[in-house]
Amino acid sequence: MIKSFCGLRRILTLSLSLAASAFSAERPNVILIFADDLGPGILGCYGQEIIETPHIDRLAAEGMKFNNYYGGVFCAPARWTLLSGLHDGRVGGWGQTNGGLMIRRDTGRISQEEYEQQMELVKKRNPIAPEEVYLGQVAQAAGYKTAQFGKLDRGFVTWHEQVKRYGWDFYEGYYDHVRCHGFYPAYLWRNGERFDLPGNTSPYCGKGTEKGDNPVGEGGETYSQNVFIKSILEYIRENKDEPFFLYHPTQLPHGPVAIPELHPDYADDDRLSLAEKKYASMVKMLDDHVGLIMAELKAQGIDEKTMVIFTSDNGHELYYGPKPEYKKQLLPNGEKANLTDKKWRSSEHGDVFDGAGGRAGLKRAGYQGGMQCPLIARWPGKIEPGSENALLSAHYDFMPTLADIVGSKQPKGKDGISYLPTLLGQKQEETHDYIIVNNRFKQMGSSAIITREGWKVVQTGRKEGEVQLYNIRTDNEERDNLEETHPERTEELKRLLEKEINSPRPDLAP
Repeated sequence: MIKSFCGLRRILTLSLSLAASAFSAERPNVILIFADDLGPGILGCYGQEIIETPHIDRLAAEGMKFNNYYGGVFCAPARWTLLSGLHDGRVGGWGQTNGGLMIRRDTGRISQEEYEQQMELVKKRNPIAPEEVYLGQVAQAAGYKTAQFGKLDRGFVTWHEQVKRYGWDFYEGYYDHVRCHGFYPAYLWRNGERFDLPGNTSPYCGKGTEKGDNPVGEGGETYSQNVFIKSILEYIRENKDEPFFLYHPTQLPHGPVAIPELHPDYADDDRLSLAEKKYASMVKMLDDHVGLIMAELKAQGIDEKTMVIFTSDNGHELYYGPKPEYKKQLLPNGEKANLTDKKWRSSEHGDVFDGAGGRAGLKRAGYQGGMQCPLIARWPGKIEPGSENALLSAHYDFMPTLADIVGSKQPKGKDGISYLPTLLGQKQEETHDYIIVNNRFKQMGSSAIITREGWKVVQTGRKEGEVQLYNIRTDNEERDNLEETHPERTEELKRLLEKEINSPRPDLAP
């Protein structure tokens, strides 16, 4: 596998239209900030009214905002589609490793020997084909340095050799996504070496209760996000003279909510519960860290030649209160579509922040609130400030877009389409006829297909073959099911969706 990988990298490098050593304003540094469970409605530039996000809003004011962009519905598949360049309906899109193995060892439930034996099994279950190309490799092939900080790779359990195989020259973060549910890990990993975090002892990384009512600062002394932002700023300083691709899959604002201290903007806000104040402070920290990154780029004189992209893995999730009810969203029989699980039932309070921005559903749902994500891109002098678009696009489009930006060859057989023309204000000649978002949480609205014209079929998961039809151009909140009035269109998209789910991978075809 190592020989094949090295050969692949040599082939890709030789195919460049630009010499790998050349670095100009036309080939910028690229920074991708990948938030966790952050719905569009949490950001000021997408309509948030309580939490202020001035630095992320500034990215939009000085760059471009996408209004029809899709991730996954769940953490690991969303990362798989980003890193692989394929929609997550492909075989393997939901084939993640089981998480929590390191926690079982650290709590003494299994021995070190048992841990090592189980890790060997994990490594054998998800082999990587020698010819497979991942996101980091695309930038490496163009002569870029690559780095990743935070929630490493596609989950749930990874290890040094796999992170390197994905194309990361430098990395720092968690090997196990279940440990990411706490913000105070006793240790993290940097380039294969474990390093301890002062004052943190919990094998669960200081994970609090799902209600979010733990005291502020409880869990440990060293907050993971402060570790990552410090390392990111150091990396920018140390690599300012060479082209780099930096990927930051942050934990923020995934729950359970935890923060070292409440932000002063919300500490005394009578509208908010303790959990809501903590959540608002987490979003505020994420925004502040975006501001620190932007300030560092300016301080190092590389702001003008750096593209910064901000998005999130999937739609919004409530970690600070009960689930809201979407009263007008109905099944064909008149039943409320998203009340198939008790967690979704209505309450007196609802979501004070409206993080889904009025969309139906949340994370794990096949409705817009579960899969529609923010996407903002800023590249001074190249992207028109304050611009917006309604291009149908998804996480798997980032790989070909990155290839075009850095001057690398497009990997063969991928599902994505580069949206660089749209970023540059040029005509987008190639567009998707449709995109696919796979979802195995069938009780909450399952997989979906969205067309260029705005038609969306979503499997409801109630009975085999049962679906709903929406037109998101006129009804992005999915309140008006059009299945009965457009039966032929519904059936056509239903068949196409079923064909795409568990479909073969074209990038590995002979």
